[in-house]
Amino acid sequence: METKTLQKKETTTTTMSGSEALIHCLLAEGADLIYGYPGGAIMPFYDQLHVHQDKIQHVLTRHEQGATHAAQGFARATGKVGVAVATSGPGATNLITGIADAQIDSTPMVCITGQVGSHLLGSDAFQETDIIGISTPVTKWNHQITSAKEIPEVLAKAFYIARSGRPGPVLIDITKDAQFEEFEFAYAKCEHIRSYTPVPEVQEDQLKAAAEVINAAKKPMIVWGQGVILGEAESAFKTFVEKSGIPAAWTILGVSAIPTSHPLNVGMVGMHGNYGPNVLTNDCDVLIAIGMRFDDRVTGNLETYAKQAKVIHFEIDPAEVSKNVKADIPVLGNSKETLERILPFIEKKQHTDWHQRFKDHYAIEFDKVIKNDIHPSKEGLTMGEVIELINKKTKGEAIIVTDVGQHQMVGIRYANFNTSKSNITSGGLGTMGFALPAAIGAKMGAPDREVVAIIGDGGYQMTIQELGTIFQTKAAVKIVVLNNEFLGMVRQWQQLFFDKRYASTEMKNPNFCKIAEAYDIEAQKVTDRNNLEDAVERMIASKNSFFLEVMVEKEDNVFPMIPTGASVSDIRLE
Repeated sequence: METKTLQKKETTTTTMSGSEALIHCLLAEGADLIYGYPGGAIMPFYDQLHVHQDKIQHVLTRHEQGATHAAQGFARATGKVGVAVATSGPGATNLITGIADAQIDSTPMVCITGQVGSHLLGSDAFQETDIIGISTPVTKWNHQITSAKEIPEVLAKAFYIARSGRPGPVLIDITKDAQFEEFEFAYAKCEHIRSYTPVPEVQEDQLKAAAEVINAAKKPMIVWGQGVILGEAESAFKTFVEKSGIPAAWTILGVSAIPTSHPLNVGMVGMHGNYGPNVLTNDCDVLIAIGMRFDDRVTGNLETYAKQAKVIHFEIDPAEVSKNVKADIPVLGNSKETLERILPFIEKKQHTDWHQRFKDHYAIEFDKVIKNDIHPSKEGLTMGEVIELINKKTKGEAIIVTDVGQHQMVGIRYANFNTSKSNITSGGLGTMGFALPAAIGAKMGAPDREVVAIIGDGGYQMTIQELGTIFQTKAAVKIVVLNNEFLGMVRQWQQLFFDKRYASTEMKNPNFCKIAEAYDIEAQKVTDRNNLEDAVERMIASKNSFFLEVMVEKEDNVFPMIPTGASVSDIRLE
């Protein structure tokens, strides 16, 4: 990627330091809420943050990883670019997990790291780390600034790359002397980078070829992903689904693009997805993938995945087309534009008999799995019934932030989503510890919405220190820990595939309520079904942050489940 940029002309200049220039760049990009943790190499920037605190809000997280996840939560809830800041050395390296998470989940984020003085580069100075080399595999772009005059152009380019096309994380490393250095500042937003084409040009022949196959299909099926949300294509997608009459299933990052209750929404695909859309993937005659990347958790065994179907792939990133599943017809471009432009070519249909197949499979799944999850007859509490009560009390209008594990699959399967950008989770990287800081960012990005974090007892303790961020900011996050005293998903695999050898998965946990109360967060623990509904109602009614711990069955499993390496047709219901 060449670095030459075309920008809007800026006529006025002002002399200022590099650190003050950073503030002006952030404000010019609308980034007036950022997350971070100070240190020596980034101290000049933090000094300017203090000077300009009336213009830009900095949230002090308790760990740099928490800053990246909070920035991700903010970005996912708002569609804006999240910003995280750290110092050099361990501060910078602590950002890497969140950056990798943002890269694989296509989350727009700009990370700014301080670096030792340019005269010390390569000398193994105190807290010097080659963060450019370390972050190269997990960033969309990165760059090291050693001179203050570089700052405006590089920051403009960073925000443009992070938000354009398929979004992703960008890291800018700035030496300490560049932050002190004074120069003539002028800022112009980046609008183009030579050799960088973030959105492919839509080809009319691709649209017509796709429409012809869709119109002729007898058993077509849609699988949509987060590309619909990132492309702001929700309205066009809904119109496309309703006009074509095609059953539509979602990946875990795609859910909420259309309401859960939509009659053409047939559920979730993938390892713990719904029975019908998984089994019928290998029976459809046309598979229409929209803004998704055919990852292994969706496809199972690629040798048996949808071999009978013609595959149409709507995708903004050409590198994803035919990477895992061969596309018979690629449709390149932003999903909003491609869906809007294909609509005139799509015939209105209903596919009634084909829809009935999905309903029949759902009935089987409901009888064998769902009713036992959300309306259990056994004495012990289940994760599913907790999610069902949250649905009832929030009416499907909350932002649900999930961590990683059994609770994640249960939460996303059973939560009701009426509004887009309501599901925030770590999809591709599967980062335990994601939910608590991400929920803080989501609440700050969408303060008028209820934000409920669903977390397991294992993942919760990976970033539990971010309760301090809630304590300091008063972010009204609702925290639900579903406690089974196990690393539940690993334990499930150990039970099913390792003869119940529960190696290093049983958890001896502290008193979570006392910890929450130490941070001035109201807390309640539920061990009995008779107290559950009142506790959930009390949590949702609170205007402040609230911690709810629910003791659930220790050895419940999440079904349906596709065993690793199996076909989607081999999905297990028990």
